[in-house]
Amino acid sequence: MSDKFVLSEKIGKVGLITLNRPDALNALCESLIHDLEHILERYESDSEIHCMILMGSDTVFAAGADIKEMQHKTYMEAYKEDLITKDWTQVSALRKPIIAAVSGYALGGGCELAMMCDFIIASNTAKFGQPEVTLGTMPGAGGTQRLTRSIGKAKAMDMCLTGRIMDAHEAEKAGLVSRIVPVEELREEALKVAQKISSYSLPILMMIKESVSRAFEMPLSEGLRFESRLFHSTFSTEDQKEGMAAFVEKRHPVFKDQ
Repeated sequence: MSDKFVLSEKIGKVGLITLNRPDALNALCESLIHDLEHILERYESDSEIHCMILMGSDTVFAAGADIKEMQHKTYMEAYKEDLITKDWTQVSALRKPIIAAVSGYALGGGCELAMMCDFIIASNTAKFGQPEVTLGTMPGAGGTQRLTRSIGKAKAMDMCLTGRIMDAHEAEKAGLVSRIVPVEELREEALKVAQKISSYSLPILMMIKESVSRAFEMPLSEGLRFESRLFHSTFSTEDQKEGMAAFVEKRHPVFKDQ
């Protein structure tokens, strides 16, 4: 299926979403973000979809927010519109897992968009950066916050204050990226990972995602308590019974998402 700037395809239990504004290096204009939100909402409510992938082209994931749309806005316009923040929250609000498959440039808003996903699989050509300082502004969709949580204060300060670009290998070493694959294998690898995730119980996947996300929001003692309560709750599901029975009986489980 296709919106104006975003393509989507269902592959089994995986929703593959591709940014498709090549003439502007997938710059994240309002129309593209609107199209993306529409597709995310559709897959989030689709009971057949267990996991999503968000990717761009081989040469660029997304080069950032659309500067031409923003350059003449006043402070009050940006404030009243809740510029960028309001429109981009759908990705980070998803309950289902979503993987960013990044090849080429993920800069500014593109890097922030990738970080909103649950983890990043990068090609060996991927490049990440928060170059907003070179435009006389600063990151506005999580670049100073998610990046710091991912790679630590020193590297986040370095990238945000200088605008320098981090390649895939440094990004993996710093913890921003989960794995690196050759560019020609990125789509296949992302699909393989998403299909593996999708083979498990959807309610359990959602609980795991929620629990890991809470690790950034609360003290360790409260996080452990939250994890424990969710763990206990899995024993009310049919899928826990099926999964453990299959293990004991040495067979593959058949999950029903219940």
